[in-house]
Amino acid sequence: MSVGRQKRMMIVWGALLACALGLAGCSTSIADLPIIGTPADAPPRPKEQGSYLPVNELPPERDETAMDQATRDKIKAELAAARERQAAAAAAKASAAPK
Repeated sequence: MSVGRQKRMMIVWGALLACALGLAGCSTSIADLPIIGTPADAPPRPKEQGSYLPVNELPPERDETAMDQATRDKIKAELAAARERQAAAAAAKASAAPK
């Protein structure tokens, strides 16, 4: 075989491989093939396809507030106290570290 013919054959095989891979991306999933199928313990597929989520619909307004003001103030105080404890512990650790 000549070198030119060998190059042409490699190009043809490369093009066929590229086409095969491109078409393989458009094929059905392996689970849908009749030979392989789904496992016996897999749940059945729903009869209807699921619909898209309603992105334009806002959730209804709440009837009550998520947290009353007293609970909110209590949590803020606890968080501030925890922050102060952590700052004090970090300062004590920094001052106790040998130089």
